[in-house]
Amino acid sequence: MLWLLEGILWILRFMIGASVFSFFNVVICRLPQGESVIRGRSHCPGCGRPLAAWEMIPCMSYLALRGRCRGCKEKIKARYFWMEAMGGILFLACILRFGPGSLGLISPLGLLSFLYLGILVMAAWIDWDTRIIHDRFSVGIALLGLFSLGLFPEHTLSQRFLGCVLVAVPMLLLSLVIEGAFGGGDMKLMASSGFLLGAKSVAVAMFIGLMAGGIYCGIMLKKGKLKRKDAFAFGPFLAVGLGIACFWGDALADWYLSLL
Repeated sequence: MLWLLEGILWILRFMIGASVFSFFNVVICRLPQGESVIRGRSHCPGCGRPLAAWEMIPCMSYLALRGRCRGCKEKIKARYFWMEAMGGILFLACILRFGPGSLGLISPLGLLSFLYLGILVMAAWIDWDTRIIHDRFSVGIALLGLFSLGLFPEHTLSQRFLGCVLVAVPMLLLSLVIEGAFGGGDMKLMASSGFLLGAKSVAVAMFIGLMAGGIYCGIMLKKGKLKRKDAFAFGPFLAVGLGIACFWGDALADWYLSLL
């Protein structure tokens, strides 16, 4: 009986994370269009029909509708499903990494990390679509950094301020030398994340981001889908590095330094 209750609890946790990312889906769709992310009912992007409550159950509704609108039968983008599933998985990952907390749901540190990962996903997805990282995402990360002052005692203010400039300033200087090397949104994302994660983690994140972006660029060049002077959205690759650093940044930095 205990295993059944435990299983129900994990399903509940998954659905909480999926529900939060379902709202993030709305932000990703509406923010680039200049629409309100709070006002206005969710609707089918094809026929405009308002969605019923049961059509907005994270993950489940997509599967029940077989990926099509109940009204016009237009195919629903699979990215909505995968975004919600990602939210559920990341919520569980934050519980496993940072603990369930005293209430058995998620610890304060886990919740803060989950929200940070959500901001990264929104920023990355919008950047991929529009090549713009909105300032509100960097502001949100900076606010999480302020809230985390008591949750990351190992990250002193000096380490946080060093994290702000350690990566962002070299990105700025490189952009002044090479036009279009990095966008302003990329720099602000790394500066605010440096304040949240600290110097060691943001350095690890940048390294991973450069590696991931380099691999992607190499593959696209080989396939002929990019030319050497073509620009591409770098935010998603930075987000991958920052997401990994959120879980293991300091540990990876310490491991690397131990090899020197």
